[in-house]
Amino acid sequence: MLLTMFADSWLTQLQKHRAIAVIRYPQLELGSQMAKAVSSGGMQLIEITWNSDQPAELVRQLRSELPSATIGAGTILDLNQLREAIASGAQFLFCPHVDSALIQAAVEAGVPIIPGALSPTEIVTAWQAGASCVKVFPVQSVGGVNYIKNLQDPLGQIPLIPTSGVTKENAGGFLEAGAIAVGLSSQLFRKQLVAARDWEGIAERAKSFYHQLVIRNS
Repeated sequence: MLLTMFADSWLTQLQKHRAIAVIRYPQLELGSQMAKAVSSGGMQLIEITWNSDQPAELVRQLRSELPSATIGAGTILDLNQLREAIASGAQFLFCPHVDSALIQAAVEAGVPIIPGALSPTEIVTAWQAGASCVKVFPVQSVGGVNYIKNLQDPLGQIPLIPTSGVTKENAGGFLEAGAIAVGLSSQLFRKQLVAARDWEGIAERAKSFYHQLVIRNS
């Protein structure tokens, strides 16, 4: 019953916010500013990738400094990283692949886990292993919006989050095709904006996505 409550709460957040800001950064201070910028723009689901600088420390900081946000960890590759992420306070977990041991460990800890999968076989395998939902990655490599649409008849009961290839132009199309939410990285954090430390510009991009995906579809 408790695990069902965790899963239901996570799906409710996805249906409310519709987008996850994926943050990969070379320096801790930079990652902190990136997270605060998208949060100020209205995006409250924030993923800190584990191949960034001091990700555990940043998760701890953001849990304290952004109490209205839900902070998770991404690019989790093994059990040690998963345990470190959970210990730091990560509220959800993304990994780029399907690993039953990682899924089971997250389920036992009561933390939503979203494995990355591409084919129908991988998606179903992740779901049957206990995934909270499944990241379709890299979605643009297999047809983008049309691929998500084509998955709905056989796999419509599985909540899908497409990433890698989601843009301002097609983000709404993914939701219309049946995705529960989308993952956004380079579309939020344009290289020139990050290089210029233009946090207001990044906040404006986050606000624009928020209005496109949440306000207009509410």
